[in-house]
Amino acid sequence: MRLTFQYRLLPSKSQRTKLNQTLELCRWVYNETLATRKNAWEQAQKSIAHYDTIKMLPGWKETNPELRQVYSQVLQEVCTRVDLAFQAFFRRIKAGEQPGYPRFKGFGRYDSFTYPQTGFELTEAGLKLSKLGIVKVILHRPICGKVKTLNIRRDAVGNWYANFSCEVEPEPLPQNEKAVGIDVGLESFATLSNSEKVPNPRFFRKDEKALARAQHRLSKAEQGTPERAKRRKVVAHIHKKIANRRKDFAHKLSRQLVNEYGLIALEKLNGKNMLQNHHLAKSISDAAWHQLAQYIQYKAEEAGRECVLVDPRNTSKRCSRCSTLVEKSLSVRVHKCPVCGLEIDRDENAAINILALGLQGLSESSRSHPVYGVE
Repeated sequence: MRLTFQYRLLPSKSQRTKLNQTLELCRWVYNETLATRKNAWEQAQKSIAHYDTIKMLPGWKETNPELRQVYSQVLQEVCTRVDLAFQAFFRRIKAGEQPGYPRFKGFGRYDSFTYPQTGFELTEAGLKLSKLGIVKVILHRPICGKVKTLNIRRDAVGNWYANFSCEVEPEPLPQNEKAVGIDVGLESFATLSNSEKVPNPRFFRKDEKALARAQHRLSKAEQGTPERAKRRKVVAHIHKKIANRRKDFAHKLSRQLVNEYGLIALEKLNGKNMLQNHHLAKSISDAAWHQLAQYIQYKAEEAGRECVLVDPRNTSKRCSRCSTLVEKSLSVRVHKCPVCGLEIDRDENAAINILALGLQGLSESSRSHPVYGVE
């Protein structure tokens, strides 16, 4: 399986300038590739293949000699990104969606470049990057597996990171027959089928006032001035701090769940549809349920655990004891079944139903495992 190991880079002032220039040159190639394919179709109804755009790179280097400052495979990978954007565009059209056409990248909107095979090496002095030199890197943990690609990324506040995509062998945890269903919510971040609740940390809400003040000061600064750039960075730092806290929380909770349970059943949520509720959109975005689900899925795969996504329809309405559908509004927090008399927390009832659906949806290969115990 593939895992990504991220490390902070500490480039010098001159290296930071080179890194930013590399991003801008990659952005130029991206836009030129997109324009070439777009114009060919609009003017002659002709499709230009991925490798045809790669063959154009030597000619572009003749007209724009600055491109020679960038490693050749990095520029080729930029052409690959454009091709992937078109593939996704046509795939969504075939699926009946209405996707937006691939867009050109504006200044500052291109924030990473990739060494797909070669051009980089970890040395005792730091990370050696072709055309850029040796950059100091903080190796806070060892890299595992075989490194396949290296992505260099700049975040919103100007920090640089090296992301090593590695092919690793899964390391299964000892067999565990415990199973759990998880219902996510806003009052409690998550409710487990064993009645345990995880409080909602509400990271965004905690820093909302500080963010509002910073955004207000930003709106008062004149466009294009150094002061506005400085205030924009303050806003970006607050967003980054919130995102880091949320990410840390999701990593720790997902690790705890994967270590404790052999089977984890989760709701398959459609975040796009849920965010259409303007009264709850901010709270739903702050909760980041999708992020937790992603972390649980890849950690479960690595640990040899089962992670099942189930259809969430009627999991809150259906009685976990007799399966009767009991209509209730969002404000009703207790499930009371008029048929069997079950009275239980609404979210716990949903979590039990999610677990039942997860056990029901296990593949035949999973059924050959020992029966999962339900707490």
